[in-house]
Amino acid sequence: MGRFNDPVARELLDPAELEVVDLVRAGLAPSGDARRIGYEMVRHTGQGMVPRTIAIDDVIRDHAARQVVVVGAGLDSRAWRMPELAGATVFELDHPASQRDKRRRVGDRTPLAGRVVWVPADLARERLEDALGQTGFDRRAATTWVWEGVVPYLSPAAVRATTAALATLSAPGSRLVVNYQDRSLSASVLRMVMRLVLRLTRQPDPMAGERWRSLWSPSQIRTMLGDNDFEVTHDADLLTLTSGLDVPTDNVASFRNGRVAVAVRRSS
Repeated sequence: MGRFNDPVARELLDPAELEVVDLVRAGLAPSGDARRIGYEMVRHTGQGMVPRTIAIDDVIRDHAARQVVVVGAGLDSRAWRMPELAGATVFELDHPASQRDKRRRVGDRTPLAGRVVWVPADLARERLEDALGQTGFDRRAATTWVWEGVVPYLSPAAVRATTAALATLSAPGSRLVVNYQDRSLSASVLRMVMRLVLRLTRQPDPMAGERWRSLWSPSQIRTMLGDNDFEVTHDADLLTLTSGLDVPTDNVASFRNGRVAVAVRRSS
């Protein structure tokens, strides 16, 4: 899809996960309502990931920080696919169980980043400052923080607490790029209906255990970040970010409520 290029993502998937992904990539919609819903969920999710991935990659390239911290890293593949990170240390921060699974999937693949530091941490039980404290993280150095695909699944209180911790750890000039969900009744209803049908038909639910817990308007995000000495320099919905990209936008509601904001840590 034009500028989008993630050759590593597919290789991190297990065989059972690849089945529907390969159908979507080939454009082969399965017959049967239940299987088709699972297919459409993956297809729409993939479409939305293209503009947000490109937008975040651009921030990383433009900032060229020697420290990049991926908060809630999941299966983020940037340390293994972006040559621009050759001079950087990438801190992969995630729940210990999720990180064990990722390390299994990554195996002995050589990163393109200068160094990858694994930071297992359950932020529901321990402080972000403590998790990074023994890893060689340098609070004096400008950092790029990547917070993607996490905020909707946190409570508002947890989002505010994490933002405050990021501010404490950020030297002036650090960048925070955060992906969040704006309020959208149509998108929320569509999500609930699709999950209900999957449950009734006993089909696997790709979003099992991932209930949206907080939605934010751009003004709320700007205020929260501003209260923590981050100045928002850019904030756009995914539909706007698809401009110039060869991305189908048939699910307009999802593209309008998904957003990417970029903020810079001000001098105290």
